Amino acid sequence: MVKIKLVRHGAKRAPFYKVIATDSRNAGDGKALERLGFFNPMARGQEVRLNLNVERINHWVGQGAQMSDRVSALVKQAQKAA
Repeated sequence: MVKIKLVRHGAKRAPFYKVIATDSRNAGDGKALERLGFFNPMARGQEVRLNLNVERINHWVGQGAQMSDRVSALVKQAQKAA
């Protein structure tokens, strides 16, 4: 099954997350099928906090992919902002 989830990147105490579509059997930091955006919870000033390709996320969900709880909340935020 395909999962849409967050993968942590960034330095210690400075998290940065990529939103990816991956096979659920892969390791947490394994190969991604597609990168769908990013989430920067530590964004300051003019930095972009959330950037998602909602069209591609909807495509994967239409194909049967499951979103994690946090990703589904972020998608709702992105749709509300757009």
